[in-house]
Amino acid sequence: MFAFIKNAMASKDIRKRILFTLFIFAVFRLGAHIPVPGVNAGALQTVASSGLLDLLNTFGGGALKRYSIFAMGVSPYITASIIVQLLQMDIIPKLTEWAKQGEVGRRKLNQTTTFAAIVLGFIQSLGVSFSFNRLSGLGLINNPSVTTYTIIALVLTTGTMFLVWLGEQITRNGVGNGVSMLIFAGIVAEVPKDFYRYFQTNLVGAGDALTRNLLILAAVILVLVLLIILVVTMERAQRRIPIHHSKKSSGAKYTAHLPLKINSAGVIPVIFASSFITTPQTLMAFFNVSADSGWKYWVSRIFNLNDPIGAIFYTVLLIAFTYFYSLIQVNPEKVAENLQKQSGYIPSVRPGKETEMFLTRTINRLSGVGALYLTTIAILPIVAGFIWNIPMNIALSGTSLLIVVGVAMETAKQIEGRMVKRRYQGFLH
Repeated sequence: MFAFIKNAMASKDIRKRILFTLFIFAVFRLGAHIPVPGVNAGALQTVASSGLLDLLNTFGGGALKRYSIFAMGVSPYITASIIVQLLQMDIIPKLTEWAKQGEVGRRKLNQTTTFAAIVLGFIQSLGVSFSFNRLSGLGLINNPSVTTYTIIALVLTTGTMFLVWLGEQITRNGVGNGVSMLIFAGIVAEVPKDFYRYFQTNLVGAGDALTRNLLILAAVILVLVLLIILVVTMERAQRRIPIHHSKKSSGAKYTAHLPLKINSAGVIPVIFASSFITTPQTLMAFFNVSADSGWKYWVSRIFNLNDPIGAIFYTVLLIAFTYFYSLIQVNPEKVAENLQKQSGYIPSVRPGKETEMFLTRTINRLSGVGALYLTTIAILPIVAGFIWNIPMNIALSGTSLLIVVGVAMETAKQIEGRMVKRRYQGFLH
């Protein structure tokens, strides 16, 4: 009877967390439909082919296309996180010191990230408003002036920070990582609309043309299913390194395992690379230079996923962020130090520095496979789009697919962990 009550209490707690997360999603979707005052969102239809518009619009659940208060999404916050994490790598001593101070240092780093996100959000909001107003033939902003641009940038920046706050509430009181869950919700919200638009555009005609379009559609669905299977398999794959522990009292040994995932970085490199692509496009808006000549022409190609050069650069970013974030997620120095404190060691490897070097080599090898896997998933749909002329604004592209499946698996694992924790608590009590 007591076990049944405990299980019921656990189910009720998880149910509350899921319902709270769904409530936050509802607030997010409501805000995505509230337009910014003084903006004609219909003018954005003239720049619908922009890579920046497609990427930000997908992650924001269509908020940018409506130019709502959540138009910028959480992109500025993610960019700020990238910058702060890079500066921790012995570039700014103060940030490096905070990174080693545990919970207190983590709070200071979070405050720094928040302030950086506000500054970047304001700059990015100004850049997006200015560039899209110019690209739409000065039809986006009703009364363009310094005051109007400033007010719009403040509204958009406030919307971004409100989304960050909603993400923190999900992390504390809901299920999953808050910021990742909001990106997940934005992508999933656009899936039905994008597929409907694709069907409406391509499944027309008769005879050979219709047959060809149906075959392409079947191939796309088959590839998506295979990619989902590949993502699930690779996200679960891991290498288990045996760890021996010596018991000083009895002299006996017992063996454990250190599990290292093939893709230790998860979906973070994909999110980071996507955000890195959008930021330069925003900053370019401040320079009124013709895109047909000079450096801006090449920058516009490099930071455009619809361009082969941009796709190659995106691949390089994915590989770099995979190696970088894998070493952050599994810090070889800390793992080696903790093993030594716990009288643990890897067979045939000396404790201390040699263990750290062994773990670094192992993580780098696994990251190579993980980077190949991430780039394959992210680039394959882009290549298919070039070959079969499939529009790249479908929400379930390679990048979006990785985020959706990865976040769903991490959230399911967290829910399962909470259920297991509750079962153990019920058993102990």
